[in-house]
Amino acid sequence: MTVQLIATQPFNDQKPGTSGLRKRVSVFQSPHYLENFVQSIFDAITAPNGATLVLGGDGRFHNQEAIQIILKMAAANGFGKVLVGQRGILSTPAASCVIRKYQTYGGIILSASHNPGGPQGDFGIKYNMANGGPAPEKVTEDIFARSKEITQYRIVDAPDIALDVLGETDLHGMKVEVIDSVADYAELMGSLFDFAAIRQLLADGFRIKFDAMHAVTGPYARAILVDALGAPADAIMNAEPLPDFGGGHPDPNLTYAHDLVEIMYGEDAPDFGAASDGDGDRNMILGKHFFVTPSDSLALIAADARLAPGYAQGIAGVARSMPTSAAVDRVAQELDIPCFETPTGWKFFGNLMDAGKVTLCGEESFGTGSNHVREKDGLWAVLFWLNILAIKRQSVETIVKRHWARFGRNVYSRHDYEELPSDVANGLIDHVRASFASLTGKTFGAYTVKTCDDFSYTDPVDGSVSQKQGIRILFEDGSRIVFRLSGTGTEGATLRIYLEAFEPDRSKHDLDAQDALAEMITIADDIAGLKQRTGREQPTVIT
Repeated sequence: MTVQLIATQPFNDQKPGTSGLRKRVSVFQSPHYLENFVQSIFDAITAPNGATLVLGGDGRFHNQEAIQIILKMAAANGFGKVLVGQRGILSTPAASCVIRKYQTYGGIILSASHNPGGPQGDFGIKYNMANGGPAPEKVTEDIFARSKEITQYRIVDAPDIALDVLGETDLHGMKVEVIDSVADYAELMGSLFDFAAIRQLLADGFRIKFDAMHAVTGPYARAILVDALGAPADAIMNAEPLPDFGGGHPDPNLTYAHDLVEIMYGEDAPDFGAASDGDGDRNMILGKHFFVTPSDSLALIAADARLAPGYAQGIAGVARSMPTSAAVDRVAQELDIPCFETPTGWKFFGNLMDAGKVTLCGEESFGTGSNHVREKDGLWAVLFWLNILAIKRQSVETIVKRHWARFGRNVYSRHDYEELPSDVANGLIDHVRASFASLTGKTFGAYTVKTCDDFSYTDPVDGSVSQKQGIRILFEDGSRIVFRLSGTGTEGATLRIYLEAFEPDRSKHDLDAQDALAEMITIADDIAGLKQRTGREQPTVIT
């Protein structure tokens, strides 16, 4: 085996987004593209010689090929050991778990999360730090800077490594250890939740349905929900991970998880339904004929955290992304704990968790998690809900409505306009931003604009500043509209519009969110000129 120095030229489009670099599969398959970015990671992080790296992905198309390349590059760049998930599989939260448990230097995760897979789909790669969390902006900026000046990369000329058999293999003096993809994560879940109570709940006839969406969580759900907790095998649907996610869109929302939604709203619906996404870090929670918004889910978990053994001593604080509803703020106020509002992106929660300031975190984009790892965690959220249900022995709907009765309801919805031409999306945002002065004090029906801003965040731990994180239109009564361009797509731009109104009146808590927010939806169109500028009559996705 020899180390080869391969001459290359920079690509100008390797700037990591909200969670790593995401492009079409065909882009990553082009000569030197993946190799350039991986070498840029290795150059930027300056790992000590002999360091240990974690490697795995969500099993999407090109996952296996990319892992072989990265292993050979890791060996050529002086790593001493790589822990790689069996068959190249590691969910994102499981990768974070492994990084933290074995105290590695960090890890490379191959995933485009909830984006579609297959030969015509998307691929992604990101670096997670030694704390298990996504690289902060300072590191991703260093990676991008290096990608713009790279002239060569290092790779070992060697045969591929067998990834289907557990055990160690030598690769140019570097150990490659193929590990059980599920075991460490399942052990961690068992330490956090009351498995005995959940097992009894299921034994008593409580019916669940989990949709793995042909993505990475299938093996994890089978090992935990079926093997450990006793759910019947058919409690899991779409359980086999497939490179193209079975042709579906592995995004756990009411639009793309329609098979599960139809079951949960059917005549013989199970008591509890849930879904996770491509890499296992997102979740959707459903009751019988009832949808739980991610914002409400975070708030309810915070309110009932002590019911789970791992959180029985209470929580230090909570954090939410700016677009997420203020439902959890009200819980934090009652619990007398701090609540932090951050930009979108799990990396912003990492500093807060490492500093011991928060225990629970969440984003409205179906991401919930805690300080057990440094990523959002879909199956963790499902188990937390099952733990709560096992103790309270009430329906999902009853639990949520009793929570609203106690704290009030933050009526909330997100409207996504996917794959807009970038110039159209940017033009719309620029138009709203330029309207701040004329909007302030203006009345739209029952709503009067109090102020407008472009959200910025100063990290309370390291003092770093993140600007232009989303446009907020804040009304006198506390309602708000937020406009933000998503950083997770690969084609065109995704415009996300967040609408929120607080409703303390229990008699109005049964209203459908779209009906309750109808006037605000019209206001958003008036302010941004949505239909005129996008040419769209309706959003692509409503949640």
